Amino acid sequence: MDTPAPDALDRFCHAIPKVDLHVHLLGAVRPATFAELAARPGSQVPAEEARDFYERPEKGAIRVLRALEQRVALTPADLHRITYEHLADFAGDGVRHSEIFWNPTGTAHLFPYAAGADAILAGFEDAARDFGVTALLIPAVDREDTPEAALALVEWMGAHRRDAIVGLGMDYREEGHPPETFWRAYAEAGRLGFRRIAHAGEFGCHPRNIATALDLLGCERIDHGYTVLEDPALAARCAERGIVFTVVPTNSYYRRTLPPERWALDHPIRRMPAAGIAIHPNTDDPPLHRVTPAGCWRMMARDFGFGLPELRRCMRNGIRGSFLDDGAKRRLEADFTAEFDALAAECRPATDPVQGHPA
Repeated sequence: MDTPAPDALDRFCHAIPKVDLHVHLLGAVRPATFAELAARPGSQVPAEEARDFYERPEKGAIRVLRALEQRVALTPADLHRITYEHLADFAGDGVRHSEIFWNPTGTAHLFPYAAGADAILAGFEDAARDFGVTALLIPAVDREDTPEAALALVEWMGAHRRDAIVGLGMDYREEGHPPETFWRAYAEAGRLGFRRIAHAGEFGCHPRNIATALDLLGCERIDHGYTVLEDPALAARCAERGIVFTVVPTNSYYRRTLPPERWALDHPIRRMPAAGIAIHPNTDDPPLHRVTPAGCWRMMARDFGFGLPELRRCMRNGIRGSFLDDGAKRRLEADFTAEFDALAAECRPATDPVQGHPA
């Protein structure tokens, strides 16, 4: 067994350098910040409801995201604050780079895309100055909205080009909202040179959604993607192409649908690497999922049985799957690998030779 003892594992997971490629800006709001913003005139969120959002996570994250879009995050300044606080929290937990989803159509009734985007990017700059953490922004299609709204989003992105706005994503409820609905928006994003990713195969949905995201939408990375294992030919193709899957250990679907005693044993995350799938663990909606970046990595070891060599591979998958430029990736991979190996040497059992393990 190559997993450190619990105390050593906690220290190790906190200390290792990390990237997080799958986090939703409005899902990363501190509970205290949510309560403060919700208490302002105009928010229309009673204090009891605000508390319930974070104290009853089993009710789902989407209702909190919708409340933020519609009634709480009322100004671009709110987005700046949420961004800065999120990156401060991540930097304190060892994250060096974060790629963040934002649904601009959700706040378009309050302020224009450009104002919101610039506020978020200002938060990136302030956090880089104060905490040394970098970030990229991925505006995301609300798949519960219309194809026309998705195309409008891409038009906004094209009209307001910024270096830190790198790609188009897609999120919200997958059931009943297949990826092909938004093919025109993705085609236009590709024409404009944006990177493309999508949530697919998240809540037990058919693996065809993953294939469609790759083949029709031109996605380079898949968010979640657990049902890829139900189609061995598709899994083999993803493995051959080196597609990175940004998995979420705290994803609620399998907690709801698998018996508690079998949850960690039968979860697809445990089996994806054996099929050749390159996975990387992420936080998704950290306060709502009651997880930190360190806690996310700890779950990979404690719950899913990944040893130090597997965690090392996951770390490097994240760097390779990021939308940083090639030079930045090379620097991070060299730095992260050296730091990881030094930390592993301090806590791994003597029988766990991480050095020399194939990457």
